[in-house]
Order: sequence, then C-alpha cells, then structure tokens
Amino acid sequence: FPADGDPAARAEFLRSAAALLEGYFAVEDPRRLEPAERESLISAVVDDELLIRGYLDRLDVAPDGALRVVDYKTGGAPREAFEARALFQLKFYALVLWRTRGVVPRVLRLLYLRDAEICDYTPDADELVRFERTVVALWRAIEQAIEQQDFRPRPSRLCDWCNHQALCPSFGGTPPPFPAAAATPDPR
Repeated sequence: FPADGDPAARAEFLRSAAALLEGYFAVEDPRRLEPAERESLISAVVDDELLIRGYLDRLDVAPDGALRVVDYKTGGAPREAFEARALFQLKFYALVLWRTRGVVPRVLRLLYLRDAEICDYTPDADELVRFERTVVALWRAIEQAIEQQDFRPRPSRLCDWCNHQALCPSFGGTPPPFPAAAATPDPR
C-alpha cells in the first residue's frame, strides 16, 4: 500500500489490486478450495550439501494424497517460448516436495492474475532428477564465480530499466570491490 499518503497513488494501487482480484475470481472459486498450506516455507538438502528452500503460495492435497503446487503471478502470462523459464520456480518447489515428502506433485500451476490464465504442468520423477542436476550445476557455477570473483554482465533489453548502469562494465561503469568475506567459501 502506498505509504506516502498520496490519494492518487492509493487510488491507483486499489484499482490495480481490484483488477488482479477480478482475474483471480475469473479462474478460481475460493469457496471450492481448501488449501493444505499457504505461504509455507519448504526446504531440502540436495546433493548432500546444497540447502534449497522457498515459500509456496499454496499447496493443495487431494484425498488420494496427490499434490498441486499453485503460484500466483501478478504479471501477464508469458509467451509459449518463455513458459519453461516461468516453470523453473515451480520445478524447484516440486523437487523440494519430492525430496522431503517422497511425492512428485501431480500438478504445478501458475495462476496469472492479470490475464486470468492458468498454466498447468505435470512433472515426473525422471524430470526432477534432471532438474536437480541442473540446480546443483548452477550452484557449482556460482561457487566457481565467487572463487574467481568473475561475474560477467549479461546485457539484455532489461538493461534499459536498470539503476546500476554506472557500476556495469557493459555501460563503461566500474563494479564495486568484491567483498573479502564473500571470497571465502562457506564451510557448511
């Protein structure tokens, strides 16, 4: 909620929230839902060393024990070419649930409130094994980048909105010095 007390900002905030609620009610009837969990912190250790965790927006559990992970998005639904990127977060949650509860979620659901669209995806255990390898590889790449203090910029169209161009080599900027404590790997 706008904290500055500006009536115009408050009215715009409420208008945008009302539009998102309309999108929600267009795709779900909350009277027919009884979520098992909301805003739940979940975590697991993968590869015997990497702690992964996140907050589920909603977890539904069917009478037969099947799980449905629901994540609410306030933005618009991505084009088909970008759906895999949007599902990364939900696969992350699915991996944690599988590792901690021994159950592969039946449905991963992205609920796009602005567009009143639902994107459902059904993972399987083989896919989650591959995904786990991807997460571990990403973590190892991050550890290597920390050790080498090598974080290269990846310019994109999003750079137009970035507030850190003065620090970015892609824009002739100079990054701040690397923190000495960050260069020492976490002993876990």
